[in-house]
Amino acid sequence: MTATTTTALDERAVTAARTLALDAIEAAKSGHPGAALSLAPVADLLFQKHVRHDPADPGWAGRDRFVLSCGHASMLLYTQLYLTGYDLTLDDLKAFRTLHSRTPGHPEHGMTPGVDATTGPLGQGITMAVGMAMAFQHERAVYGGDGTTAFDRHVWVLASDGDLQEGVSYEAGALAGRHRLDNLTVVYDDNDIQIEGSTTLTWSEDVGARFAAQGWRVSHVARAASGDIDVPALDAVLGERPGDGRPHLVVLKSEIAWPAPNARGTAGSHGAPLGGTEVAAVRAELGTDAGAFEVDPEVLAHTRRAVARGAELHAAWDATFATWAQAHPDLAAQWHAAQSRTLPADLASSLPTFEVGSVLATRDASGKVIQALAARLPDLVGGSADLAEPNRTAIAGAGSFLPEGDGRTGRNIHWGVREHAMAAAMNGMLLAGGVRPFGGTFLVFSDYQRPAIRLAALMGLPAVYVWSHDSIALGQDGPTHQPIEHLTSLRAMPGLTTVRPADANETAAAWLVALEQAGPTGLVLCRQPLRTLDLPLADVVDGVRHGAYVVSDDADPQVVVIGTGSELELALDAAAQVRATGTRVRVVSMPSRELFDRQDAAYRESVLPAALTARVVVEAAATYGWRDVAGDRGVLVGIDQFGVSAPAGDAQRELGMTVERVVAAIGEATARA
Repeated sequence: MTATTTTALDERAVTAARTLALDAIEAAKSGHPGAALSLAPVADLLFQKHVRHDPADPGWAGRDRFVLSCGHASMLLYTQLYLTGYDLTLDDLKAFRTLHSRTPGHPEHGMTPGVDATTGPLGQGITMAVGMAMAFQHERAVYGGDGTTAFDRHVWVLASDGDLQEGVSYEAGALAGRHRLDNLTVVYDDNDIQIEGSTTLTWSEDVGARFAAQGWRVSHVARAASGDIDVPALDAVLGERPGDGRPHLVVLKSEIAWPAPNARGTAGSHGAPLGGTEVAAVRAELGTDAGAFEVDPEVLAHTRRAVARGAELHAAWDATFATWAQAHPDLAAQWHAAQSRTLPADLASSLPTFEVGSVLATRDASGKVIQALAARLPDLVGGSADLAEPNRTAIAGAGSFLPEGDGRTGRNIHWGVREHAMAAAMNGMLLAGGVRPFGGTFLVFSDYQRPAIRLAALMGLPAVYVWSHDSIALGQDGPTHQPIEHLTSLRAMPGLTTVRPADANETAAAWLVALEQAGPTGLVLCRQPLRTLDLPLADVVDGVRHGAYVVSDDADPQVVVIGTGSELELALDAAAQVRATGTRVRVVSMPSRELFDRQDAAYRESVLPAALTARVVVEAAATYGWRDVAGDRGVLVGIDQFGVSAPAGDAQRELGMTVERVVAAIGEATARA
């Protein structure tokens, strides 16, 4: 790739990007001008020369990916999308940060054409990019064995000091280095400034040395003599392809808010508009007399050469892909199914069925279901945060995803003890397309995953989290490992579906339902063995899809007992006892609050009639949030304190997870009704 010779028209294009960003931020009276000003030459260089993209088709499968990890600099990206010809208008830039605009304060995938990932929480973007690069490496190995270039795609990242200070970036860097992701380039904006002032207030490490120690190739680009970005030097560095198998970190020195005469190099320029006087001074410094939101037609024609470039790249890729697909029709069909996330119509028939009365922990049942699903879904990949054995997440015979030998085709990912990066990288894999990832850990450690789970919910990504060891019944590891409040807090997250199956067959159904969801799903699994209920699998699948269903019933019931997960067994045993004394009981399994809440009123009434006010809810977790199901007169059987270190049975008795307590609750609820 030849180095850039910067022309006067190139410089005018960068000036246009800078002034448009300032205009939008001033109009919104809100935003982050510093990076949008100083990094405009970087974004222009990437979008005009290095990133393979097609403004006419933002979803083109053969494109590279660009991740603005420093999402606060969103106007840096929006100006490039407008200037290079995406479906974004000047009016969209004028509407920056306003209600219902397509230019929100931080980039949101699915809202703005050309935004490849929702970013803003620092560190998440660079970690998603690692997941994208992993997915592309896996896809190239699976489909590109004949040497085709159809699956050669690169991931480009702009990252800030804040991104690299967040701990998740350490995990991401280690993963990228171990997996030798040479299809990943991160440009680190080393501008020495963050919100509170100089970065020397917060760190003194050699960032380049840190990444080099993790297995990255590290380049340094100093500022030009003018103080601006040294575009030719950066271009030369970005164009290097040594083929040494290392991801690439470019440490780029910049001055925040350059060339603002008074704001440059200041912390204040990071997150607040510069004001009209300073904006006018910037225009004078740049030598432009263009008014607010004015772009010279000659400049716009110059930047929109990207449309023709994108069309040419796209057409060449289409031809390459068509040649490959003709030679490999079966693989091509598999690739298309993976890209569209199409499930086989008969997938339910592939689910294992478990013998009635057999005793099996739901984590063990999940492990068996994973094997059955993996045989039908070649795009299913997964792993755990160093917990594959206790989580039962390993896909038998599928190999490990590793850079050595043919390991890139492996479907078992060894994340190490890195829940933060695992969840964020899964988002990147889903954004890349072509793989269907799941990731496992203990439920209590879902706390480490929450920022990424939240972004998955925001983006509507169908990540599957396998959360085992779901209650105090894990026993002697004690309260640090026993989740109490986690189910309640996870259920509070919009867009996330949690499913806590009550037996082996419900677990099989839960996996199927998880794969059917448009957003993320958490499978909440137990360590202790549970009895398999006497219910047809088809009925169980239908029940789980509805979130709750009747599993045992008497005519004209006096009381309904609602159980989730392992506590359904307690509910059924308690119901058997009180029936012997003449109490009529309905028992409901409610594996998913979210799925039940999505049903129409008629279905909800058929399961939990409003007139049936005697209600008992049983769950080995915090009772907070269950009152709307139990009603004012209902009784909640749960755990509103931290756990204890003891064998499972002792812990359950100590904290009231017993048949006797549920029987007493049934009596209390019946008396209140």
